[in-house]
Amino acid sequence: METSSRLWEIDLFRGIAILMMVLFHTVFDLSFFRIAPINTSSGFWHYFAYATASLFLLIVGVSLIVSYARAQQKISGIPQALKFVYRGIFIFALGLLVTLGTWLYLREGFVIFGILHLIGISIILSPLFFRFGKYTILLGLACIPAGWIISGMRGPSFLLPLGIMPPGFDSVDYTPLFPWLGMVLLGMGIGQYLYAGGLRQFSLKPLPDALVKPLSFLGRHSLVIYLVHQPVIVILLALTTGMKIV
Repeated sequence: METSSRLWEIDLFRGIAILMMVLFHTVFDLSFFRIAPINTSSGFWHYFAYATASLFLLIVGVSLIVSYARAQQKISGIPQALKFVYRGIFIFALGLLVTLGTWLYLREGFVIFGILHLIGISIILSPLFFRFGKYTILLGLACIPAGWIISGMRGPSFLLPLGIMPPGFDSVDYTPLFPWLGMVLLGMGIGQYLYAGGLRQFSLKPLPDALVKPLSFLGRHSLVIYLVHQPVIVILLALTTGMKIV
């Protein structure tokens, strides 16, 4: 959010999501590099990954509503829409850097359309959905069963952003628009209830600074942490286990 008066609870929940992400990716790397016999493709860790991505994307949706409400006070029309388009392009470009980095390092299973690509496209598309207000919840709910149906389809690689995969497709991070755009839309609808006009619509008791400040710090710097945490995890695992990373 681009505001001088940040909503600390949003930063706090984003910080929690960051911690969940770092934890899961540490466990994933332990499994991927065969350091520990952990199954991340099913069971607890599989659903933990789903919960982490869902929390992130819900927060994206809520934050979009706050940002939109506050932008309305300054700009409108095409300039307002372009504000979100440019922001989405920036996030998507960072996703392309992840694609390049994972291709150079992994070759097989590299990220083609991961969570940064999804967030970037979701932000670009968000001006199309602001008009629906609280009804974006219904649109979000519709995306989820659509994703289940589409996931069973097979097709060419250029349809990967929609959730249609070619046979044998594999990626360490695949987050297609269906169903995951649905979580962003759900967040936008929830944001209309909780932060109408960009303002908190509920009372909130203060929490201890010892809890709020560290988590909020992580939340405010979530993008940087996302970009650097995996190389850091891999290097630390290499130093502590002696595994080869090249």
